[in-house]
Amino acid sequence: MSDQKKGTLYLIPTPLGEAGLESIPAAAIAVLHRLKVFIVERAKTARHFIKATAAPRPLQTLDIREIGERMSATELNALLAPLENGQDTGLLSEAGCPGIADPGAAVVRLAHERGIEVVPLAGPSSIVLALMASGMNGQAFCFHGYLSAKRPELERDLKRLEQSAQRSGHTQLFIETPYRNGQVIETALKALGAATLFGIACDLTLPSQYVRCLPLSTWRQTPPPDLHKRPAVFMIGV
Repeated sequence: MSDQKKGTLYLIPTPLGEAGLESIPAAAIAVLHRLKVFIVERAKTARHFIKATAAPRPLQTLDIREIGERMSATELNALLAPLENGQDTGLLSEAGCPGIADPGAAVVRLAHERGIEVVPLAGPSSIVLALMASGMNGQAFCFHGYLSAKRPELERDLKRLEQSAQRSGHTQLFIETPYRNGQVIETALKALGAATLFGIACDLTLPSQYVRCLPLSTWRQTPPPDLHKRPAVFMIGV
């Protein structure tokens, strides 16, 4: 059996938008700067972020490995080869915290199976920040990822989450592709009950940040601004 010490997998947060670099703690950037190997969702975005932090190494000297869609077990294992050989490696999400609504979770799971140490670093999570700013139940909540894209199914999904919130008291959170924000808001204004709380947290940590959590009766009198193509988290509560 080899005595080779395995590397550590660092889960490195990234900004939630172009103007959000200040939200990344200095300690996370310090770890980023000493690493030479990265597993990323998109190489182009990762290079842009690394360059913006004034990284000490030329980008072309870094080993940047992309997480592909529907990777086989063999391909996933190959991503961890540097770690198996003792090289510390950084895992970068497309935006925010790796492993949260992010394909990097498969890499983290495999690292645990291989006995590789995993170290999460502090940084912005849109889901957590939205819940913090909502005033809704932060003791018990559920994140659902993406709801149905088509309006009839989306309306049923929203009513289902409303019923779950009413039954359990748990805050229900979900996200949507930014260009469909308007459809989500329009459908929620139509489908949800007047007393139900509906929250929108958009462009978190950015200068254009928008956060409001109000009963549907109030939303219907004062609808939100145009949030087209702006990353948002939506919440339903009681």
